[in-house]
Amino acid sequence: MFSTYPGQVVVDHPVSVPIEHRFDPYVDNGGTLLSIAGEDFCVVAADTRQSEGYSINARYVPKSVKLSDKTVISMGGCYADCLTLTKKIQQSMEWYHHAHGKTMSTAAVAQMLSIMLYQKRFFPFYSWCILGGLDEEGKGAVYTYDPVGSYERESCRCAGSASSLIQPFLDNQINFKNQETQRQRQTLDQVLRITKDSFTSATERDIYTGDYLEIFVITSKGVEVQKMDLKKD
Repeated sequence: MFSTYPGQVVVDHPVSVPIEHRFDPYVDNGGTLLSIAGEDFCVVAADTRQSEGYSINARYVPKSVKLSDKTVISMGGCYADCLTLTKKIQQSMEWYHHAHGKTMSTAAVAQMLSIMLYQKRFFPFYSWCILGGLDEEGKGAVYTYDPVGSYERESCRCAGSASSLIQPFLDNQINFKNQETQRQRQTLDQVLRITKDSFTSATERDIYTGDYLEIFVITSKGVEVQKMDLKKD
């Protein structure tokens, strides 16, 4: 330090301040997924666009994975976390098959996924998971999760970037909320039409949803996959 005027001090070197080193391992790769449970079927659908900010990384990156003939999982959020979590689930299901000589039920996979997510609660997987399939009675089942493992069984659920657009539509058409008409189960053809209409409408407003739509139809006969074009812009 040195002084040029009486009573005034001038610092001859810069003031040092703490430097903040920020570490952010997460990224939201966008996309939308939904699942609807029927009386004897379950539909799991998701778009295939992977984006980051205003850039499209790839136009065909499937978000849904067939785990067994009765179970399909769909994930959105950080693609790297979703990929890692899917591998962990498949590995655990393979170990279960070798140890017990049978395939895990949909309810067992749902409980196992909850435990996996909760084990990582201090450094969570940035993933929004929806598990769809048939339960032990052959009825459709949809399990939804938050990133730290809390889950519940529902009749329908949408997650991802366009969830705020699609979920109210599902509440009206599937759950018949705020309607005086008697609630009734939708047929498979009706659910497929609602699913396609949901994504077609969402692509008009959400830039992170688009390109292609993959629909997994789970019945007692197995899993059938349908593909449909969406907006490319």
